[in-house]
Amino acid sequence: MPSLTLSTPLQIPISLDSNSSASNADNIPNLNSNDHGAYLWLSKCHGFWHNFALILSSALFIIYLAIQAKKSYKKLWVGRSHVVNWYYGIVWLVGLLNFAWCCLQAWECTPGKTLAWNLLSLFTTSGLLFLEVSLIAFLLQGNYTSGLEALTRTFAISAVLVGLDILLKGIYVFAIGIPLFIENGDTNRMKWGLWMVHKLVIITAYSFVLFMYHSKWRERLPARPAYYKYITIMCSVDVLALFACILMRTGFGFWLYDTVNICYHAFYLPLIYVTFLADFFQEDELNLENIYYSEMKDAGFFDSDWE
Repeated sequence: MPSLTLSTPLQIPISLDSNSSASNADNIPNLNSNDHGAYLWLSKCHGFWHNFALILSSALFIIYLAIQAKKSYKKLWVGRSHVVNWYYGIVWLVGLLNFAWCCLQAWECTPGKTLAWNLLSLFTTSGLLFLEVSLIAFLLQGNYTSGLEALTRTFAISAVLVGLDILLKGIYVFAIGIPLFIENGDTNRMKWGLWMVHKLVIITAYSFVLFMYHSKWRERLPARPAYYKYITIMCSVDVLALFACILMRTGFGFWLYDTVNICYHAFYLPLIYVTFLADFFQEDELNLENIYYSEMKDAGFFDSDWE
């Protein structure tokens, strides 16, 4: 019977240093830490798809403006339109503010960022409101003012109204402490009461323009029908926002207000660009006049000439 030989036992070194595994783990690169942090940043506060939709839409608009910048600058230099030049610059400025607001949604729910978020929201919403008010003021001045005169009056009216709006919101946020720009599911009556009044005032202004457009005073307004399609869209959006404010005691009210807010920040600036600036940059003067004539004819502006 063959003898059994015991082999030398296998020795497994065991470190007595309790920090050795931790130090070895530290030497292994964490490849997903940056991706994980970016995902947490996107998903914080309102959720991933909410923040992603805002960032993507605002970024695409800024990229489009940047791609068209050289061509637009040449057209602005040749056209020498005071109104278009200033509105193009304001669209750029407000677009950058809106992009920053969309990217920094996590600030709304981050401790220590409340002041920064309120300031950013105040200036962003005020910039968007300035565009809304100035366009309404410009349309109400009609066809009987020169470009520089119309620009001066429009900016003066808009600056006064938006300045008062900033003052009122600043008092609410920084003096009284009402969280106008923080959607935390609250039903504060003063907060939503202010937003209801805000929406009612804007709806009244849009409705007045539409009333004039469909009345005997139609000829006093600029004749291009695309302007009044813009007015109709914005009036409808504000009606939905007002309806959402009324329903703030229900879950549907918060959902509707959030949806309207996303659409407003995502599509308002592209809507302005398409309605008021795109044709100026894309068409020469003769083609642009033909386009305006066709739109006016389709809208019935020349029907009385045939009677």
